[in-house]
Amino acid sequence: MIIQTKRLISLDALRGFTIAAMIMVNYPGSEDAVYFTLRHTEWNGLSFTDQVAPYFLFFVGASIALAYSRRLQANVSRSSMYKKIFTRSLKIYAVGMFLNLMPAFDFHNIRWTGTLQRIAVVFFISAIIYLNTNWKQQAWIAAITLVLYWLLITCIPMPGYGKVMLEPGVNIVALVDNHLLPGKMWRGNWDPESILTTFTSVVSCITGMLAGHLMLSDKSPDEKINWLMTAGVFLSITGYFWGLVFPVNENLWTSSFVLVTSGFASLLFGALYFLVDIKGKIRGTLPGIIFGANAITIYFLADVWALFFYVAKFGGSSLNEKFVNSLSNAGADPKLASLIYALLFVCINFIPAWWLYKRKLFIKL
Repeated sequence: MIIQTKRLISLDALRGFTIAAMIMVNYPGSEDAVYFTLRHTEWNGLSFTDQVAPYFLFFVGASIALAYSRRLQANVSRSSMYKKIFTRSLKIYAVGMFLNLMPAFDFHNIRWTGTLQRIAVVFFISAIIYLNTNWKQQAWIAAITLVLYWLLITCIPMPGYGKVMLEPGVNIVALVDNHLLPGKMWRGNWDPESILTTFTSVVSCITGMLAGHLMLSDKSPDEKINWLMTAGVFLSITGYFWGLVFPVNENLWTSSFVLVTSGFASLLFGALYFLVDIKGKIRGTLPGIIFGANAITIYFLADVWALFFYVAKFGGSSLNEKFVNSLSNAGADPKLASLIYALLFVCINFIPAWWLYKRKLFIKL
């Protein structure tokens, strides 16, 4: 293995574009007027929105491989790395909890899970795995986890039903959460960021780590692209056919969902690596690089800005309501008006991202 000394612009950009996509889908102009693919699917299926979180975990995994390989090469002590991994995970988790509590800070109805909480836990587990295993062991961990999860969900009958159930709130994942997960759950009796789905979320990150191993290898750029694209096609097809018996489902973070989304992420990574890092066509990547430089910070700021742009009332209605209603009254499709507002909100969040980047301020949560 050789150490990648040059930053991968494609990876930096993809991480930033994914954060921008998270903000866009999280904050439409109107929750009642959203294009289908910009919503999470209700249960089985795959929309654009469903793919954002696993892509981010994939790119986190690739970043883990690149960052910690350098530290291992520099003989940084493992105890020091473990401490930083734990501290960083704790900070990301704490930020996620702060956002959950905001603005009412109702500790009696606290939710302990969420997007940042999942990123924190997955990063912690994945980084520890990376430091203590090689790429073959990581691949085996990923494969065994996906198969065991599949068997667990599809072979154990639900108590009280006498058969396997894969319905919202009526499945083994929800059963475990109702017994072990403290606090409030997002959907009442179940939560998309559940205990069991954390394991398959880690696999999404491990697939990114494997891509990172590839980028660190002594293979030629052409070989790396071929491997990324081949792996992407293989994972996507395998996930699709697995989905015929174990549906692609983000809420359950099913094994088929992991393979399909990791496959797509690998294809995207390979394509951008070819265009940007090999061919040097970096035009258009700067917004992604700027967002990615302070990804978690910008995600946090988006939730804070939302109090003003989505919650605060001005003349009886919020800014997003005024905007969507104005365009709709002028004849625009409400869904289009909602999307335009979401894109404007992304642009608003680009301002602090650009300010931090311009001043070389990188807040490492």
